[in-house]
Amino acid sequence: MAKKKMSLAQKVNVLRASVMGANDGIISVAGIVIGVAAATSNAYSILISGLSGSLAGMISMCMGEYVSVSTQKDSQKMAIISERQRLDDQYQQEFDFVQRKYEAQDIDPKLARQATSELMEKDSLGTAVQERYGFNPKDFTSPYAAAVASFISFPTGSILPMVAVTMAPAQSRIWATMVAVLIALLITGYFAAVLGKSNRVKSMIRNAAAGLLTMGVTFIIGQLFAH
Repeated sequence: MAKKKMSLAQKVNVLRASVMGANDGIISVAGIVIGVAAATSNAYSILISGLSGSLAGMISMCMGEYVSVSTQKDSQKMAIISERQRLDDQYQQEFDFVQRKYEAQDIDPKLARQATSELMEKDSLGTAVQERYGFNPKDFTSPYAAAVASFISFPTGSILPMVAVTMAPAQSRIWATMVAVLIALLITGYFAAVLGKSNRVKSMIRNAAAGLLTMGVTFIIGQLFAH
C-alpha cells in the first residue's frame, strides 16, 4: 500500500516547527551559556551547562509540539463531527451560511450561490468546515512529525552558541557568541516571516531583539553571581 504524501500545508507546518525549534534552541542555549560565561571562565562548565540546556530544551520542545498539535487535531476532529451533524440536520442553513460567507467577500449573489452549489455538491463537509472553522479537514498536521521536527531542530540550533562560546578566546567569547547568535536569529527571523507571510524586516528585528534581551538578562545575572 502506497504511503500518503504530505500536503503542502502539512509540509509548511512541519517546516514551521523546525524553524521555531531551531530559533528556540539558539535563544535558550545562548542565554544559558552567556550567563554561565559571565559568571565563570571555565570552558568545561560553560559547555556542560549548554549541553544540559540543549537536552532539556530538546525534550521540552518535542513534547510541547506533540501536545500542542495533538490538542489542535482533537479540536479539529470535534469540529468536523459537529459540522457533519449540522449538514445532516440542517443542510439548507449550512448552504446559506457558506453562500453568505462568499457574498461577504464582495462576490455577486448569483455567482456566490452558483459557487456554493457546486462546491457543496462536490464536497459539502470540506466546504462547510473550511468556511465555518477556517481549516481544511484533509490537512491534519501530524503531531509526530511536528515533535520529530522540534526534536531535531532544537539541538541543531543550540550548536551555534555552544561552539561560539567554547571556541572563541576567553577574553572575547561573550561578544563573539552574541554576534554569532545575532546573525543566526536574523536568519531564522527571516524564514519565520516567509512561512508566516509577514513583514520580514520586522520579524528579523523582533527576533534579534528577543535574543539580545535574553542574553543581556542572563549576562547581568551571571555577573552578579561572579561577584
